[in-house]
Amino acid sequence: MAIHRFRFVAVTCLVVFSLAVWSQTSDLPSEEAAAPRLDQAEPAAAQSERLLESEQPLEAKAPDSNIAIEPSEAATPPRDDRVVPAEPGPKPELEPKPTPEPEPEPEPEPEHQAVESAAPSASAGESPMAANIDLNEVIAPAPGQAVFPEDLAAQPSAENRSAEPLPAVETALLSTENVGQKPNSVRRLLGVDVPPATTTRLDWTPSKSFAGMAVDTPVLVANGAHDGPTLCLTAAIHGDELNGIEMVRRVLYDIDPKKLHGMVVGVPIVNLLGFSRNSRYLPDRRDLNRYFPGNDRGSVASRLAYAFFTDVIKHCNALVDLHTGSFYRTNITQLRADMSKPAVAEFADLFGDIPVLNTSGNGSSLRAAAVRAGIPAVTLEAGEPMRMQVEVVEEGVKAINTLLEKNGMYPSFSLWAKPSPAFYRSAWVRANSSGILFSTVKLGGKVKKGDVLGQVINPISNEKRDIISPHEGRVLGMALDQFVLPGFAAYHIGILQPRRQKKVVMEAADMNGEDDDEDGMLDRELRPATLEAPKPMTPEEEGFDDE
Repeated sequence: MAIHRFRFVAVTCLVVFSLAVWSQTSDLPSEEAAAPRLDQAEPAAAQSERLLESEQPLEAKAPDSNIAIEPSEAATPPRDDRVVPAEPGPKPELEPKPTPEPEPEPEPEPEHQAVESAAPSASAGESPMAANIDLNEVIAPAPGQAVFPEDLAAQPSAENRSAEPLPAVETALLSTENVGQKPNSVRRLLGVDVPPATTTRLDWTPSKSFAGMAVDTPVLVANGAHDGPTLCLTAAIHGDELNGIEMVRRVLYDIDPKKLHGMVVGVPIVNLLGFSRNSRYLPDRRDLNRYFPGNDRGSVASRLAYAFFTDVIKHCNALVDLHTGSFYRTNITQLRADMSKPAVAEFADLFGDIPVLNTSGNGSSLRAAAVRAGIPAVTLEAGEPMRMQVEVVEEGVKAINTLLEKNGMYPSFSLWAKPSPAFYRSAWVRANSSGILFSTVKLGGKVKKGDVLGQVINPISNEKRDIISPHEGRVLGMALDQFVLPGFAAYHIGILQPRRQKKVVMEAADMNGEDDDEDGMLDRELRPATLEAPKPMTPEEEGFDDE
């Protein structure tokens, strides 16, 4: 009976306790009603609004306080990690991210570039503009770059940069009247535009027809502020002739382009391949001055001559080709000119007090090719090869400056020297025995017929043989003291002839008996099948071609 009462009391207490707990929890919101069920989707608008509110910085206030709390210091709401599926519908379009543009690759530098000669390249279709530089500034070679590369055959060739011929100068070439009455214009040379009143350096490289052995040849240019002709100066067509190189340098570096009328183009070293080897000839033993105007399908010399004549010489209104004696011979400073051509004769008169030898020259020389192309040209011979002779260089520079003054290209107030009479005829006097040559006559000295020019002494037998002058005239050239063989051309005598003489006796050296297949104008494969038998020549007619 007591056990039943205890059970009844326990059950009653448990029921009362349960009712009390239920009454306390019935006032709280149901968790199931407060939070959305996982199987129910949140509307898209509510989802977007909730995301925007979460991104905006909100100011939180501390409880029971008016102090605003910064967003970084505000209490972070508890993170809801529950996954809420979005309402099915069209997805919002997202703006595509801009793709970064690829950086332009740097353009490769050209293989051959003029040293301080051209400004940055112009727009497409336009020629680059040459930069105005001071020619007296020294150029520092690039590290590891030799002036004359040892392996010239490995040098690549550049495109033929020859430009269209320059427009003809309206004023007469040899007239000092009306020269420079109007301002000069931009002139184009080697594919580069040279502005007026500037000096610059360019590079000439043969075209692809000469690929494999091409090297950059420096070209100095002075374009004056006033209009006028284009005068070209070339030197070292024979690589062992040094005096002309210094003449070109001094003339070009002393020119003030603001005072110049016209343009002066100087090529100090034409035969850079021979010059780098201290040789008169090209690497294939050919004489470059026997292949003008050249052939783009011929030998190395012929192709080089063709490229140089096309790229440079055809842009000239007049030409002065600088040379020295050859093969241990020396020359007095003199001009070689074809006086039968009126334009050439007028051009030669502008050099002042200098002897002029009338000769058309070798038919395949640069001078003869230029005259045939309508360009007045002369050869200035001065000194001996393989030496730099300061006094001779000064004489040549004086002659060229006189030309610039008398032609009106570079006016000055100096007195003009009267031109020296031209020697219309010359002859070589040869040795008739072998031995050592000892000269008694001086270079440039006047001689009479029968004068002793020198002696040839046999060092073994002590036999002495005099060399007698058969002409009256002036010693224009002579051999240096050396060992000679019979027939050696020892003295070049200029024979004075009146200028008014109508019948001109041309120099016997025009008939060059020493040219052979190696130094002829045409390659062996281009020669005609049959040739006329050469006529016998007298010793005077045989002559000696030292140009």
